Amino acid sequence: MTDVRLDQDPKGAATAQATAPPLLELRDLQVFYGAIGALKGVSLTVGEGEIVALLGANGAGKSTTLKTASGMIKPRAGEVLLRGERVDGIPSHELVRFGIGHVPEGRRVFPRMTVLENLEMGAYRLRRPDPADLDRVFTLFPRLKERRKQIGGTLSGGEQQMLAIGRALMGKPELLLLDEPSMGLAPLIVQQIFEILKEINVQGTTLLLVEQNAAQALQLADRGYVLETGEVVMAGESAALLADPRVRAAYLGESEEESAAGGSPA
Repeated sequence: MTDVRLDQDPKGAATAQATAPPLLELRDLQVFYGAIGALKGVSLTVGEGEIVALLGANGAGKSTTLKTASGMIKPRAGEVLLRGERVDGIPSHELVRFGIGHVPEGRRVFPRMTVLENLEMGAYRLRRPDPADLDRVFTLFPRLKERRKQIGGTLSGGEQQMLAIGRALMGKPELLLLDEPSMGLAPLIVQQIFEILKEINVQGTTLLLVEQNAAQALQLADRGYVLETGEVVMAGESAALLADPRVRAAYLGESEEESAAGGSPA
């Protein structure tokens, strides 16, 4: 693995000297689909308050990493730790109460329920939805408030993505895992989604973001990891990754020669 720079976290504190464990830590995760290794020893950390991007081509293991972190997949080997406590093996519907929210690829809203019913389902672990959480979601996504009685399956792709994020927020997550939030959306909607993700982070929610739009993801994130065929091959602060010729060649359409010759970050 190429370590671009991991000596300090983005908040300026030396990680080697940190006394508290990271909010999320994945240690040497190995996941197989049959005989095929999807994750081959993936390790990463997400500190409280960070935005961390997970980059890679299709099939690199990004979605599998998120599914393993959220309890949807049990690893064959390795550990998932929240604040230093192992949680691998706890199923996803129970892991929600530990403060993990997961927005899966493809949104997966309940198509026959209204927007409001979808949001209320996000608070299923609570005895009843918290009105303050609903107000927060409607403030972040005014369009959902306008369409709160509309059937989820009739929303546009961008509105469904907003609904999927809002539904996850109703569970009061400390850590929000997002899988390809920009997929299939128009550039203007993507910009809106990323601005809202930044606001969610400012309000106190830590984000681990899987995203093929490398430039947009690294401009949002504090740090990033690059996966290739189930292994972490690069890691570091976002600015360093965004300037790296290999990242720019693989994900921004530049040749390594063009980047090394002085191409500026997108």
